[in-house]
Amino acid sequence: LKESKQAVNSLRDIVDDDDDDLERVSWSGEPVGSISWSIKETASSSTSSLEGRDSSLQKGSSSYAAFPKQVSSYSLSSLFKGRNKLPSFQSLSDALSDTGVKNYAPELRRPKAEYKDYSNDWSPKDTVRRMQRGKVCSLERFRSLQDKLVLLDEAVAGHDGNVITAVLIFLKRTLRREILFRELEVRQVALCHLIHFLKETGEQKLLLDLLRFLDRTEEVALSQYREHLNIQDVEKRREFLKGCIGLPFSAEDTSHIQDHYTLLERQIIIETNDRHLETSGQSEIFRKYPRKASILNMPLVTTLFYSCFYHYTEAEGTFSSPTNLKKTFKIPDKQYVLTALAARAKLRAWDDVDALFTTKNWLGYTKKKAPIGFHRVVEILQRSSAPVQVLQEYVRLVEDVETRLSLATKYKCHDVVIETYKDLKDRIQLTAYKCKVERGSAEEEKINSILNN
Repeated sequence: LKESKQAVNSLRDIVDDDDDDLERVSWSGEPVGSISWSIKETASSSTSSLEGRDSSLQKGSSSYAAFPKQVSSYSLSSLFKGRNKLPSFQSLSDALSDTGVKNYAPELRRPKAEYKDYSNDWSPKDTVRRMQRGKVCSLERFRSLQDKLVLLDEAVAGHDGNVITAVLIFLKRTLRREILFRELEVRQVALCHLIHFLKETGEQKLLLDLLRFLDRTEEVALSQYREHLNIQDVEKRREFLKGCIGLPFSAEDTSHIQDHYTLLERQIIIETNDRHLETSGQSEIFRKYPRKASILNMPLVTTLFYSCFYHYTEAEGTFSSPTNLKKTFKIPDKQYVLTALAARAKLRAWDDVDALFTTKNWLGYTKKKAPIGFHRVVEILQRSSAPVQVLQEYVRLVEDVETRLSLATKYKCHDVVIETYKDLKDRIQLTAYKCKVERGSAEEEKINSILNN
């Protein structure tokens, strides 16, 4: 600013701020800034030296005609005042960037406040605030352990997960593991962030070291167990799971790991045998319904469905028998019935479906019983496109009258609707339902017989 004022003072003999309202004219008599003047100025020679410009300024102290060409498209008074009256004048930023002007008005320095984004003197609190606003900050200036811990505490106090994670990455890179683990042990929020970050990035070794340091044995075991997901070879995965059984899991998790190992071992046996049967063509069901996928690494319910579909009639002593799977893995009755029903209905084996719900009491009488409710049985059968005769049999077994009527009407089980209205002695509904059946059909005759009785 001081240099600019000196430049202005040195030009007072040439520029008078009070003459802004006067029209400036060149030696040719044309107004400065006009289109014709601009064309001529552009076409004229621009090779005059700085000394020539200085001499022309001395000769034309009472005229504006001797201005150097580089500044002829704007007013110096408007340059320093920030005004621009003529439409063809350059902008202030363009004027300041012109080399000819810098001889008279050097570029002003930027305010010091504008350089704050590049400062390295920020405190930990200010650094965290800048990071929260998305500003780029260098954390390398925090070299002492105390400064790093203060920075971490400020990040945690700011409740911004991204900032906490960024600071933890910096600490992980610049601190020894023992020191980092010791300090995080008393900072549970930061510790949880680091554990989650290590799980997401897959840094398994560092995660296990951290969990061992914290004496979280069950989490160590679970982290090691998750490694089986990265093992593609079935035999290697089976051996890995076998080794996981001895890890310090909780009692419930130990049983799950044991079941996982047993299931995979069972699947390997079933897959080997069924692949042989399918390729040799010895089994009719494999010829009629070829397998769409391997059974390996499938969940227990999928394995049970597969067994009910291909091995339903096998004895309980075989590994692929559904009853063997149910007994080995303690599958609840509801889950077993749902799975077996879906598998046998897809094969349209209605006798097996009937046997699934038929029970005998101690007197030898048979009755149908469904642990999942007969309304769900009807829905599953209907999804499998069961015939009306089969649906009617199970719709009749629905205990709730409203539900039974709703299902019978929805799936057009006319006999069930007619019998239900007859038991209710509801002549009005029975007469109304007569309009919904075909004329001359057996259902219409049955309704007429009931109404005439």
